[in-house]
Amino acid sequence: TLAIALYVKIDDDMRTRPELAISRPPGGIPPKLTDPELLTMAVMQALLGYRSERRWLRHLDKHQRHLFPYQPTQSGYNRRLRSALPLVKHFIRALAIDTDFWFDTHWILDSTPIPCGMSRPTVQRSDAAGWAAYGYCASHSRFFWGLRLYLICTPTGMPILWALADAKLGEREVVEAMLDREPQLLAARPGLLMITDKGFASKRFEADLAERGATLLRPARKKEQPRSGQALLKAVRQLIESVNDTLKGQLDLEMHGGRTFAGIAVRIAQRLLAMAAAIWHNHKTAQPITR
Repeated sequence: TLAIALYVKIDDDMRTRPELAISRPPGGIPPKLTDPELLTMAVMQALLGYRSERRWLRHLDKHQRHLFPYQPTQSGYNRRLRSALPLVKHFIRALAIDTDFWFDTHWILDSTPIPCGMSRPTVQRSDAAGWAAYGYCASHSRFFWGLRLYLICTPTGMPILWALADAKLGEREVVEAMLDREPQLLAARPGLLMITDKGFASKRFEADLAERGATLLRPARKKEQPRSGQALLKAVRQLIESVNDTLKGQLDLEMHGGRTFAGIAVRIAQRLLAMAAAIWHNHKTAQPITR
């Protein structure tokens, strides 16, 4: 049901905005696998937990022929999916806008490690070198080589803004750059409350948010006076952890398998689209939001 609803949503949107199409140049031959089918296929792969594209396509061929009459090859699917990154990003936003959650004035901000290599030889020969870097994961008390995913979402987990960045970059600087890119989002939400952990503690960052019309809610650091609203943060922290657990535990965020810039980016976006699609479908069918 989710797959059919998502396909119809994407297909309807693309009929009104044909410039979004990536699979066919004007006047070209129509592809056997359309863009709405490709995105629906990618979301189903993430939701059903298939990390391997080859295994996923074998499963489709055996069990899902009624949904996808044309089965692409693994190389064709991979190539089409990498080129579809702008379309995936567009529909993460489109699904969020199509729910009441888009107007939420409470945002949750967090960052999480995205490992891209576990051995020294992998780091040396990886195509992600120069973009990925060594960083520290405080929750696991260890260093990793890769990127960080910065995610701003609603308390239900619906993605609003996201970015992949070098693991060495300062967290607050990355978030400021994200907000600078789309200043109208905060301008349209006066009195917005940005909820973070203590890693985003900074007077300059808090002042920057205040200038944008947002208030920072975070736990007090050691030797710091208790902050306003701190008693509410225990429950909110569970929301942040549940979003991360959905991405990592259910959608295999850390097992993305990407080896190039385009491959890593589209696999992360694929999982965010899958999460957005599930939340969107639950909202449309009046189902409780569970993670």
